[in-house]
Amino acid sequence: TLKKAFLKCHRNATVKKSAIKYCTVDIPEMPPCSFKPEEYKGMSKEQMMEIRKQNCNPMTTKITYLKKPVFIHQGYMQWLWDVDGKRYLDLFAGVATVSVGHCHPKVTAAIQKQLKKLWHTTNIYIHPELHEYCDKLAPYLPDPLKVIYLTNSGSEANELAMLMARLHTGNFDIITFRLTQLTWFLPNKQTMCPDVFRGPWGGSYCRDSPVQSIRQCSCAQGACIANKHYIEQLEETFATSVPSQIAAFFGEPIQGMGGAVQYPKNYLKEAYKLVRQRGGICIADETGFGRTGSHFWGFQGHDVIPDMVTMAKGIGNGFPVGAVVTTPEIAASFVKASHFNTFGGNPLACAVASSVLDTIREDSTQHNSLHVGTYLMTQMAELRDKYEIIGDVCGKGLQIGVEMVKDKGSREPLPPEAMSEILEDIKDMGVLIGKGGVYGQTFCIKPPMCITREDVDFFLAVFNKAISGYTDRK
Repeated sequence: TLKKAFLKCHRNATVKKSAIKYCTVDIPEMPPCSFKPEEYKGMSKEQMMEIRKQNCNPMTTKITYLKKPVFIHQGYMQWLWDVDGKRYLDLFAGVATVSVGHCHPKVTAAIQKQLKKLWHTTNIYIHPELHEYCDKLAPYLPDPLKVIYLTNSGSEANELAMLMARLHTGNFDIITFRLTQLTWFLPNKQTMCPDVFRGPWGGSYCRDSPVQSIRQCSCAQGACIANKHYIEQLEETFATSVPSQIAAFFGEPIQGMGGAVQYPKNYLKEAYKLVRQRGGICIADETGFGRTGSHFWGFQGHDVIPDMVTMAKGIGNGFPVGAVVTTPEIAASFVKASHFNTFGGNPLACAVASSVLDTIREDSTQHNSLHVGTYLMTQMAELRDKYEIIGDVCGKGLQIGVEMVKDKGSREPLPPEAMSEILEDIKDMGVLIGKGGVYGQTFCIKPPMCITREDVDFFLAVFNKAISGYTDRK
């Protein structure tokens, strides 16, 4: 079987420095790690599964999309260990949440220091951690984005941003892309997602990315027909689905679980202009924090400044903290409402988030995202050219999607059972990645931003082996 073949190769192979010529038989040795995890002495896997079945949210069982689930025990930087002591290269980072690395020593030290001083007090009182963090975060954002609301999560940040938009504008309707998932109990209007691979329009020069779509492009230099058509779709949404005045337009600079979808160049710039003409504000839902490599924030790659930015995930390296950053003008409108958050601005959360910002700077994390991420994408593009079932490689930095298809001609999504089969093989060979996209057809690669080229070479060989094994079996 593939697993047995891998284990044999894993014992005998050595790491290759140039991995795009991967041998189709051997898998290179997993890169070394000097960290030694603690021996697991907790409850059995059988006990955990029984509790999960009987006492946990039933959705947790539904979303465990691996045939054989991974029982995680410990993590360090880009590595995870299961309860049996097996090591995994984590290229999903808890859904792009672990930004600087699992249990990063600098962040761990900041948590331990704060734990000895003050865990929690309400923001009715003034404590230094909240103010130190806000003073540190604000300079990372362009003017006039300077007023910070701290929350417990990204979902809460998004809900708060939409409430603020409605109060500020006096309008109600919020426009999102069809792939965007908002945790808001009131319906939002949706417009076509400008996906230049899967959508009706797209070409080979549309994206701000080191890797372009394989679709042919007949655009004149400096023009983008795809962008023109997607903007027309947005204009049609304005004309047919919402009043003349709206509250907001909400979108990720690069889609996350939508499959790392990148919009045509200038799309957001033109969309923001249309939204503001209709009285709305523009909200960017960010993963940010250097993950795209070229810029600290994803929206900066589109040459736009939103009216509001929501963030969570990488802000706390996995600790539950989020934020809304907006302008003084919009913040002044929000005093019409009564808003209080028990845990937002918690001293422990602020100490963690502050340490994450320091670590990103000190470890040159953004620089690593750019160079390692670009290397990974360009090497993945070679595999795309090699295999008919790899339809697209999209993204930027270390926010990457690999869209799988039945064939490049039809662009029909690879069926869920095939995706699961490949994902299982990748996991068995020691790498964890995610799935996303409308049909679950996109492999999501969003690792801790501390990964190395050696890690990438190992993953490329594993991925090549899994795809080769699947195509051979078919």
